[in-house]
Amino acid sequence: MESYLDENFSGVQPKNSPVEVLQRWRNLCSVVKNPKRRFRFTANLSKRGEAAAMRRTNQEKLRVAVLVSKAALQFIQGVPVSDYVVPEEVKAAGFQICADELGSIVEGHDVKKLKIHGGVDGIAQKLSTSTTNGLPADNKLLNHRQEIYGINKFTETQARGFLVFVWEALHDMTLIILAVCALVSLIVGIAMEGWPAGAHDGLGIVASILLVVFVTATSDYRQSLQFRDLDKEKKKISIQVTRNGYRQKMSIYDLLPGDIVHLSIGDQVPADGLFVSGFCVSIDESSLTGESEPVMISAENPFLLSGTKVQDGSCKMMITTVGMKTQWGKLMATLSEGGDDETPLQVKLNGVATFIGKIGLVFAVVTFAVLVQGLFSRKLGEGTHWSWSGDDALEMLEFFAIAVTIVVVAVPEGLPLAVTLSLAFAMKKMMNDKALVRHLAACETMGSATCICSDKTGTLTTNHMTVVKSCICMNVKDVDRQSDASSFCSEIPDSTVKLLLQSIFNNSGGEVVINKEGKLEILGSPTDAALLEFGLFLGGDFQGERQAPKLIKVEPFNSTKKRMGVVLELPGGGLRAHTKGASEIILAACDKVIDSNGEVVPLDEASIDHLKATINQFASEALRTLCLAYMELENGFSPNDPIPLSGYTCIGIVGIKDPVRPGVKESVAICRSAGITVRMVTGDNINTAKAIARECGILTDEGIAIEGPDFREKSEEELVKLIPKIQVMARSSPLDKHTLVKHLRTTFGEVVAVTGDGTNDAPALHEADIGLAMGIAGTEVAKESADVIILDDNFSTIVTVAKWGRSVYINIQKFVQFQLTVNVVALIVNFSSACLTGKTTPSCFFHFKVTSLFCQINFFFFFSLHFFYSLFFSNTSGNAPLTAVQLLWVNMIMDTLGALALATEPPTDELMKRVPVGRGGNFISNVMWRNILGQSLYQFLVIWYLQVEGKAIFQLNGPDSDLILNTIIFNSFVFCQVLLKVLFVNFVSSTYVINEW
Repeated sequence: MESYLDENFSGVQPKNSPVEVLQRWRNLCSVVKNPKRRFRFTANLSKRGEAAAMRRTNQEKLRVAVLVSKAALQFIQGVPVSDYVVPEEVKAAGFQICADELGSIVEGHDVKKLKIHGGVDGIAQKLSTSTTNGLPADNKLLNHRQEIYGINKFTETQARGFLVFVWEALHDMTLIILAVCALVSLIVGIAMEGWPAGAHDGLGIVASILLVVFVTATSDYRQSLQFRDLDKEKKKISIQVTRNGYRQKMSIYDLLPGDIVHLSIGDQVPADGLFVSGFCVSIDESSLTGESEPVMISAENPFLLSGTKVQDGSCKMMITTVGMKTQWGKLMATLSEGGDDETPLQVKLNGVATFIGKIGLVFAVVTFAVLVQGLFSRKLGEGTHWSWSGDDALEMLEFFAIAVTIVVVAVPEGLPLAVTLSLAFAMKKMMNDKALVRHLAACETMGSATCICSDKTGTLTTNHMTVVKSCICMNVKDVDRQSDASSFCSEIPDSTVKLLLQSIFNNSGGEVVINKEGKLEILGSPTDAALLEFGLFLGGDFQGERQAPKLIKVEPFNSTKKRMGVVLELPGGGLRAHTKGASEIILAACDKVIDSNGEVVPLDEASIDHLKATINQFASEALRTLCLAYMELENGFSPNDPIPLSGYTCIGIVGIKDPVRPGVKESVAICRSAGITVRMVTGDNINTAKAIARECGILTDEGIAIEGPDFREKSEEELVKLIPKIQVMARSSPLDKHTLVKHLRTTFGEVVAVTGDGTNDAPALHEADIGLAMGIAGTEVAKESADVIILDDNFSTIVTVAKWGRSVYINIQKFVQFQLTVNVVALIVNFSSACLTGKTTPSCFFHFKVTSLFCQINFFFFFSLHFFYSLFFSNTSGNAPLTAVQLLWVNMIMDTLGALALATEPPTDELMKRVPVGRGGNFISNVMWRNILGQSLYQFLVIWYLQVEGKAIFQLNGPDSDLILNTIIFNSFVFCQVLLKVLFVNFVSSTYVINEW
């Protein structure tokens, strides 16, 4: 079977599988019992094709729009005359422009229309908003605005009700055939034996079909509710907005035209809008148009489209068009119908179901042929082969119903759905453990992870940063928040303090604002927030420092440059550049330093050694170090020029404390015992990284720490020897992380999980088997590239995800063993009985774990149900012991209730004491085959012995002997399964998955 699965069903990847591969396995499973149910949780390839076509159309429309707008700029002279008429309902609501006109301006990049309406300021006035204070917070006005311009949500597929799932369950081909058989049985039976005696078998089949349908529909409906809840969590995206004069976080779905939104690197543009102000804004429009080349946004090209990503820079934008009035809204409505890719395990189990189904079909045909041949032989012996009665027709119909029901039982239709059920259950539970799974495949893949490449900041540490040490004017001092700022500044010249505050407050991606309670609030990244807090501690005035100089240019921080820079026009004239970033990089760009007297002096060798020693001292204390520097631009500066990279004067170095998260060391130890290697990949100083790694238990005596630049210089041969030993990579670039992940996956066959929070982490997250984005510090670009979002940014949560992944994998293995065992027993017993005795043997499968509360309820409820079933639905005719009703009962317990019991078991700590399955492990292991065949043989021998010797053993005589024997066999089989299940759970399940013959 493994070779069959590898040959036909192994091409599907955990993510980004080609459409051809997804289509191929569908073609192999084209004939199934119930396509609506089997393919419910697979991708809709036709809808994806529609989305791709829409992207191509958008690309062409935007290309034309840009060309037209460029041409229009050459011919516009003065202010064109407008022929636009404001609709009456828009006027009545207090606005001067409608949604359609706004959409045509932004989506069409229509510079002419924008100029007609007075540019961005004119549009703001017509929308009754302020580019400074945003929308007023009057609920009545906001409701009016929503009525006129709509809401920022796209149309979603309507949730399906319970009856839809009932209807889909009724589409099972074999159940339809059995329903027809039941109808014919009712008609013939009532005609021959009258009511109610002749209706017994027919009504029994109908009742069993309805029971199977409703149990199946209930299970599927509850599963769909879980997925719906998870979809809602995935769509919770917040963004910084200025409304009513206050900066605040707001859901993107609450945005309205006129809102002022603050965008920075990694953000997704939440709606169509216009650029208000900002610097170096580069937009990636590939998600909307498929075009990979970034677009520069400025006052000359102010059009921002919903769904695009901020690749670089930061800006303010004004929302103009929302929801389904944007191209992104229409595209998302189509994409939402496309669904997620099916997981490799789902595909593989579809292959198992197809393989077993073919065997079951052959057995069913042969069983029917043998039973019919037995009937003909009997009638031939009696000399009645030319005369056929209604009883003979009913018997033939019963044979056919048994053959069809053997197909129902033999085809393990529940296998692929059990995967989905287990994944849905795990996803729901992981939400409670602060992990949001974006792609189903991540659950099962994480269980096979052999390596985790983790960030340091915010994942291993708390991400609550404070400046605790500084080296200003060459003097190293502790920053004590309890003491007065004047004592700290007493040894620093006033001119240096002013320069330091100017650098901190202007060269920052953060802000100090007044919140609704009238208190100061610091916004921005943890690093920026730590520096701003330090500036406030020194007595600085954020707004005063920001408003004094004029900002000429900003180059925002990113993980490639590892620095940020600004150019200021000073109030008294002159230009000054400030820069900050990784200490070694900024220090290397300096040729001067401010000494203890506040004078600028050349940076000699002694000073460099002192500053480097300070950096290493701070780093060895696990502090993050930043260097601040400035330079006077005496030769002038053009905003189109890059900010200089050298010639700076060092102001000072700060050491920022970011404590290790509680429980990280224990989690790393758990990973090591589970056979998972943890590596730290960070952009920080190597000494800082090594200190934190040792504290976390990541860096051991056998491992090595390396810097990104050194890693880049290694040859392929050197990397093959080096990578297995790497435990810490410091000063790494996004390309270094991507290279490391790629080698681990391809060269060493590792299953790699990678954490990331920045825009530049997206390639590594995409390359990894499992991408883990940070929910708090992570950008929207990183989250979109990830498979799992760690909502609390905690490394311990990653370990929990790994535990759940292993649980999913093992639960599915348990269910596969459970289902294949009953398939083998049902096929062998029924076929051998039909061939050798002309009868089939009653069987039932009752295979629940009785150790959990949920499964105890299942056990007692269905045991009671089975008892009453055996009393009322045993075969009374004595002609064919295994009826269609009995087989349907077996199928319901096997497909639906077995999946509920086995596929939803929670993980245990024991799971993290095993080695991972890895990339090349067989899903159905040798031990599983041993258990399947061993249990099947044992059950077959017990049932066969009872079938042959049962009457003698129990001394059964008389007309009811067959009925009593069938009931004994039926219940014996149930108890056989219960006993085996209890033994399996308590003694076997902890070892069967990883041990091999």
